[in-house]
Amino acid sequence: MKRSRFSEEQIIGILREQEAGSSTADVCPKHGVSSATFYKWKATYGGMDVSQARKLKVLEDENARLKRLLADAMLDNAVLKEVAGKKLVKPAARRRAVEDVRQIFGISERRACAILSVDRSSMRYAHRRGDDGDLRSRLREIALERRRFCYRRLGIMLAREGIVMNHKKLLRLYREENLRVRRRRGRKRAMGTRAPMAHPQGPNQRWSLNFVSDTLVCSRRIRILAVVDDFTRENLALVVDTSLSGARVARELDAIIAVRGRPLMIVSDNGTELTSLAILRWAQDRQIEWHYIAPGKPQQNGYIESFNGRLRDECLNETLFASLSHARSVLSNWRNDYNHVRPHSGIGGLTPADAAKRVVQTHPPGHPGSPGLYL
Repeated sequence: MKRSRFSEEQIIGILREQEAGSSTADVCPKHGVSSATFYKWKATYGGMDVSQARKLKVLEDENARLKRLLADAMLDNAVLKEVAGKKLVKPAARRRAVEDVRQIFGISERRACAILSVDRSSMRYAHRRGDDGDLRSRLREIALERRRFCYRRLGIMLAREGIVMNHKKLLRLYREENLRVRRRRGRKRAMGTRAPMAHPQGPNQRWSLNFVSDTLVCSRRIRILAVVDDFTRENLALVVDTSLSGARVARELDAIIAVRGRPLMIVSDNGTELTSLAILRWAQDRQIEWHYIAPGKPQQNGYIESFNGRLRDECLNETLFASLSHARSVLSNWRNDYNHVRPHSGIGGLTPADAAKRVVQTHPPGHPGSPGLYL
């Protein structure tokens, strides 16, 4: 705001001349002001004496000062909100925060540093440390070969090659390259393979298995192990019991293999029974590839999921099981009906048993193209 060349005393004196009887047209040229300025003065200082005018000036100055303080406080608050979610621990992060608020709010470096409590000398810090590119590259190569080595063991490996450094620098490079070893929690489980699966081209190439739960009339819970041949859609087993461990699953699979022969692959989810050490040892001893679907992706095991839906809809939801023996009898009869009587739309309306017989007739055992049914 441009400062007036007239003081409050002079302005009130000019107004008093007009009030004494002089016309405005005579007073304005005399003092070199326009009529608009005169009437503006009159609206502001009309009826005041000098002391009142001085008090008004003091109040206006104080009001302007308070407005500036309020505007500065609001700006400081906006800057602090902008960086509220950021971690300003390291000097580099603080420098970036200062540059960001300067660009957003258009304030000076001094003002930004004062708001964020950053030393201005750190803004002009010049990084003189080398990037250690060759050292980082070699550290990554060794860590890739020795994935369970911590930074101290990696330092020993580097020292054998003549690369010696302070342990603090080694730890810094180790962390910056994100080579930290992830802690293994819990017991060892069967991992199997997660490679993409090919569609089966014959019986015994791929089996799928899963568990289904139900209850007896006494509210006791039972579990059912279902095993299906993905090519013929045959239900190979329905094992019913109150609990089924990994060792029990291995025994039931051995019983099926004794009748049908060994499959090339078995597909299952990641249940605790199917990822146990008993299953791991069984798959290694039998040299059978075990494929685990991705967690939370039951559609990757669609054959057994479809079978479980038919089992629940056509049998479990239609029957009240009085006892464990009753459940085994009912499920055995339903399995026989499913394999030999019930038409399956996925294999052209044939029953799974008919589909298996057709494959045997097309490629009898011993034929070069035989899929190896009933070895």
